[in-house]
Amino acid sequence: MEEIRILIADDEEEIRGLLKKYLEREHYKIDEAIDGAEALKLYNQNRYQLVLLDLMMPSIDGIEVCRKIREKSNIPIMMLTAKDDEIDKILGLSIGADDYITKPFSIHEVVARVKACLRRFIVLGSDGHGQEESVLTFNHIKIDMKKIQVLVKGEEVTLTGKEFELLKFFATHPQQVFTKTQIFRNVWDSNYIEDDNTVMVHIRKLRMKIEEDPSNPKVIQTVWGIGYKFTGDIHES
Repeated sequence: MEEIRILIADDEEEIRGLLKKYLEREHYKIDEAIDGAEALKLYNQNRYQLVLLDLMMPSIDGIEVCRKIREKSNIPIMMLTAKDDEIDKILGLSIGADDYITKPFSIHEVVARVKACLRRFIVLGSDGHGQEESVLTFNHIKIDMKKIQVLVKGEEVTLTGKEFELLKFFATHPQQVFTKTQIFRNVWDSNYIEDDNTVMVHIRKLRMKIEEDPSNPKVIQTVWGIGYKFTGDIHES
């Protein structure tokens, strides 16, 4: 089995040391970066399965680092920040972060969420060896579970790992209505924080990529007062 390598980027030595100590106990290989510039340098030199990014760092902030990584990869990115500003959170999620943890945090919660994020990423087949072999089609959308590939009108669209998980969850439960809490618990696999904005931001981003008219969504529909549902019949092949 391939060694799991994690990059921790945070300008606080104490935070990096704490995260490294507990994650190494889980047998992960840990690299550390003291700022955004070093984080990008290490990322370009090595192969990582997850990145933990502090939002506010010298030279290059976590938002810009996240944006540059997303240009190349859909690996899980977890943002760490001392700020509890909702705008910052939405900004981080909107550019592709998979999770958002506010300092001070419980180290055991962080470890649990890292493990859950890695588990989903590996099961989805980040190395091209996913467990699913079926292809689901619906109108103009084709979802290849094995290749982790989505085609819209025959053209491949690039989804982050979390966006693909969200689409997969909806597509494998057509016509079922889910609350934001149910979606969060199933897709984020976490009982620690139920966050409506996390779900809404990711659904909005997903609609921008798969809907013919995102302002009038036909695939992922809002059920007012309840939540969302994936409409139509999925055909498995």
